[in-house]
Amino acid sequence: MRISARADYAVRAVLELAVRQGGEPVKAEAIATAQEIPHKFLEGILGDLRRGGIVDSRRGGSGGYRLAREASAITVADIIRTVDGPIVSVRGERPTGLAYQGSAEPLLPLWIALRANVRKILEGVTVADIAANALPERVRELAAEPASWENPT
Repeated sequence: MRISARADYAVRAVLELAVRQGGEPVKAEAIATAQEIPHKFLEGILGDLRRGGIVDSRRGGSGGYRLAREASAITVADIIRTVDGPIVSVRGERPTGLAYQGSAEPLLPLWIALRANVRKILEGVTVADIAANALPERVRELAAEPASWENPT
Protein backbone atom coordinates (compact mmCIF):
# COMPACT_ATOMS: atom_id res chain seq x y z
CA MET A 1 0.00 0.00 0.00
CA ARG A 2 1.17 3.50 -0.81
CA ILE A 3 -0.26 6.71 0.65
CA SER A 4 -0.24 9.29 -2.13
CA ALA A 5 0.72 12.93 -1.61
CA ARG A 6 -2.90 13.74 -2.46
CA ALA A 7 -4.20 11.52 0.37
CA ASP A 8 -1.61 12.81 2.84
CA TYR A 9 -2.47 16.43 2.00
CA ALA A 10 -6.20 15.69 2.23
CA VAL A 11 -5.89 14.19 5.71
CA ARG A 12 -3.75 17.12 6.84
CA ALA A 13 -6.21 19.66 5.41
CA VAL A 14 -9.18 18.00 7.11
CA LEU A 15 -7.22 17.84 10.36
CA GLU A 16 -6.46 21.57 10.08
CA LEU A 17 -10.19 22.24 9.68
CA ALA A 18 -10.97 20.00 12.66
CA VAL A 19 -8.69 21.90 15.03
CA ARG A 20 -10.28 25.17 13.85
CA GLN A 21 -13.87 23.81 14.01
CA GLY A 22 -16.41 26.13 15.55
CA GLY A 23 -14.94 29.36 14.22
CA GLU A 24 -15.26 31.08 10.88
CA PRO A 25 -14.70 29.11 7.69
CA VAL A 26 -11.00 28.65 6.93
CA LYS A 27 -9.58 29.94 3.67
CA ALA A 28 -7.66 27.52 1.47
CA GLU A 29 -4.62 29.81 1.67
CA ALA A 30 -4.58 29.50 5.46
CA ILE A 31 -4.77 25.70 5.28
CA ALA A 32 -2.04 25.60 2.64
CA THR A 33 0.24 27.81 4.72
CA ALA A 34 -0.39 26.01 8.02
CA GLN A 35 0.23 22.57 6.52
CA GLU A 36 2.81 23.54 3.86
CA ILE A 37 0.65 22.22 1.03
CA PRO A 38 0.95 23.72 -2.46
CA HIS A 39 -2.10 26.01 -2.76
CA LYS A 40 -3.14 25.03 -6.29
CA PHE A 41 -2.89 21.34 -5.45
CA LEU A 42 -4.93 21.91 -2.28
CA GLU A 43 -7.74 23.63 -4.20
CA GLY A 44 -8.32 20.46 -6.22
CA ILE A 45 -8.23 18.31 -3.11
CA LEU A 46 -10.71 20.56 -1.31
CA GLY A 47 -13.02 20.32 -4.33
CA ASP A 48 -12.93 16.52 -4.10
CA LEU A 49 -13.53 16.67 -0.35
CA ARG A 50 -16.50 18.99 -0.89
CA ARG A 51 -18.02 16.72 -3.55
CA GLY A 52 -17.42 13.76 -1.22
CA GLY A 53 -19.31 15.39 1.65
CA ILE A 54 -16.27 15.74 3.91
CA VAL A 55 -16.10 19.56 3.81
CA ASP A 56 -18.47 22.41 3.03
CA SER A 57 -17.47 25.65 1.42
CA ARG A 58 -18.78 29.18 1.50
CA ARG A 59 -17.93 31.85 -1.06
CA GLY A 60 -17.19 35.48 -0.45
CA GLY A 61 -14.98 37.60 1.75
CA SER A 62 -15.88 35.67 4.88
CA GLY A 63 -15.96 32.37 3.00
CA GLY A 64 -13.76 29.34 3.23
CA TYR A 65 -14.00 25.71 4.25
CA ARG A 66 -15.29 23.84 7.27
CA LEU A 67 -16.05 20.22 8.05
CA ALA A 68 -19.39 19.02 6.68
CA ARG A 69 -19.90 16.79 9.72
CA GLU A 70 -18.36 16.22 13.12
CA ALA A 71 -14.70 15.22 13.15
CA SER A 72 -15.67 12.12 15.13
CA ALA A 73 -17.78 10.98 12.15
CA ILE A 74 -14.96 11.25 9.58
CA THR A 75 -12.43 8.42 9.37
CA VAL A 76 -9.06 8.52 7.68
CA ALA A 77 -10.45 5.86 5.32
CA ASP A 78 -13.30 8.22 4.32
CA ILE A 79 -10.81 10.91 3.34
CA ILE A 80 -8.50 8.59 1.40
CA ARG A 81 -11.39 6.99 -0.50
CA THR A 82 -12.75 10.43 -1.37
CA VAL A 83 -9.53 11.70 -2.96
CA ASP A 84 -7.88 8.46 -4.17
CA GLY A 85 -10.59 5.81 -4.52
CA PRO A 86 -10.18 2.29 -3.10
CA ILE A 87 -7.71 2.03 -0.24
CA VAL A 88 -6.05 -1.17 -1.42
CA SER A 89 -5.87 -2.20 -5.04
CA VAL A 90 -3.75 -4.59 -7.05
CA ARG A 91 -2.87 -3.31 -10.51
CA GLY A 92 -5.66 -0.76 -10.09
CA GLU A 93 -8.32 -3.37 -9.29
CA ARG A 94 -10.04 -4.20 -6.03
CA PRO A 95 -8.76 -7.54 -4.71
CA THR A 96 -12.24 -9.07 -4.84
CA GLY A 97 -12.23 -8.61 -8.62
CA LEU A 98 -9.09 -10.67 -9.12
CA ALA A 99 -8.63 -14.32 -9.96
CA TYR A 100 -5.42 -16.34 -9.93
CA GLN A 101 -4.59 -19.75 -11.28
CA GLY A 102 -2.22 -22.51 -10.27
CA SER A 103 0.58 -21.68 -7.88
CA ALA A 104 -0.59 -18.04 -7.63
CA GLU A 105 -4.03 -18.96 -6.18
CA PRO A 106 -2.91 -18.29 -2.56
CA LEU A 107 -2.22 -14.66 -3.49
CA LEU A 108 -5.90 -13.70 -3.45
CA PRO A 109 -6.49 -14.44 0.25
CA LEU A 110 -3.22 -12.64 1.01
CA TRP A 111 -4.39 -9.47 -0.80
CA ILE A 112 -7.81 -9.72 0.87
CA ALA A 113 -6.18 -10.06 4.31
CA LEU A 114 -3.94 -7.09 3.59
CA ARG A 115 -6.97 -5.00 2.62
CA ALA A 116 -8.86 -6.09 5.73
CA ASN A 117 -6.00 -5.06 8.02
CA VAL A 118 -5.47 -1.71 6.32
CA ARG A 119 -9.20 -1.01 6.49
CA LYS A 120 -9.31 -2.01 10.15
CA ILE A 121 -6.70 0.64 10.98
CA LEU A 122 -7.90 3.45 8.70
CA GLU A 123 -11.61 2.94 9.41
CA GLY A 124 -10.86 2.83 13.14
CA VAL A 125 -9.18 6.24 13.34
CA THR A 126 -11.25 9.42 13.14
CA VAL A 127 -10.15 12.96 12.51
CA ALA A 128 -11.24 13.72 16.09
CA ASP A 129 -8.85 11.01 17.37
CA ILE A 130 -5.92 12.61 15.57
CA ALA A 131 -6.91 16.16 16.53
CA ALA A 132 -7.05 15.12 20.20
CA ASN A 133 -3.78 13.15 19.92
CA ALA A 134 -5.78 10.15 21.08
CA LEU A 135 -5.08 7.42 18.57
CA PRO A 136 -6.78 4.10 19.36
CA GLU A 137 -4.75 1.79 21.60
CA ARG A 138 -4.15 -0.79 18.85
CA VAL A 139 -2.68 1.88 16.57
CA ARG A 140 -0.42 3.17 19.33
CA GLU A 141 0.72 -0.40 20.10
CA LEU A 142 1.59 -1.08 16.47
CA ALA A 143 3.47 2.22 16.17
CA ALA A 144 5.37 1.51 19.41
CA GLU A 145 6.85 -1.72 18.04
CA PRO A 146 10.50 -1.01 17.12
CA ALA A 147 10.18 -3.06 13.91
CA SER A 148 7.43 -0.70 12.75
CA TRP A 149 10.01 2.07 12.41
CA GLU A 150 12.53 -0.01 10.45
CA ASN A 151 12.76 -0.12 6.68
CA PRO A 152 13.72 -3.62 5.53
CA THR A 153 16.34 -3.70 2.86
